[in-house]
Amino acid sequence: MKTIGLLGGMSWESTVTYYQAINQGIKSQLGGLHSAKLLLSSVDFAEIERLQHAGDWAATGTILSDAAQVVEGAGAQGLLICTNTMHKVAEQVQAAIQIPLLHIADATAAALIRDGVHTVGLLGTAFTMEQDFYVGRLQAAGLEVIIPNSDQRALVHQVIYEELCQGKILDASRLAYLAVIDDLQSRGATAVILGCTEIGLLVNQTDTALPLYDTTTIHAHAAVEFMVSDYASTK
Repeated sequence: MKTIGLLGGMSWESTVTYYQAINQGIKSQLGGLHSAKLLLSSVDFAEIERLQHAGDWAATGTILSDAAQVVEGAGAQGLLICTNTMHKVAEQVQAAIQIPLLHIADATAAALIRDGVHTVGLLGTAFTMEQDFYVGRLQAAGLEVIIPNSDQRALVHQVIYEELCQGKILDASRLAYLAVIDDLQSRGATAVILGCTEIGLLVNQTDTALPLYDTTTIHAHAAVEFMVSDYASTK
């Protein structure tokens, strides 16, 4: 089994889900008492959030690059950034290390294309929904991406930072998100990407008939496939 490195804490609420999902995936793949070989570097999200909203992405990239070098030095053979938004600095982080970075948007696009989805709605932070580092990567994979309107984007962003990242799961916010999802469907989306790793804490597939693609689950699955690839080939 390969050892995976995780850059977490952004927020720690969703990093818990990553840890659980990767271990469950390894258990499913290998059985018995197998659990995941992983190394976690968890940053202080308050520092990251301040720099995000100040627009100092280079500084956030330095923080994550330093953390990536630590887990690489400790033996990680691959890397996950356990958040969608911070993939804005994915290229900066990849340039600082020799091990592969498994990009969350690539894993998500592959899952959508595999399932025959071509037009997809996107929920996430304002950075993820509005900037090209994420939407552009999905479009480059052949997907048509629909984002919420400006008022809806502000709502989705606010709930992420003021509620979900602080462990607050509110029914009113779930209903508000479902209304946004319904609107995306009315505009042509045949599925919706939960493009923030905390959104799956609030909304899941039991809440709507429209297919939801939880990026946390997808990214964790990609990590498991990477980790067991050599193991499976030698059994």
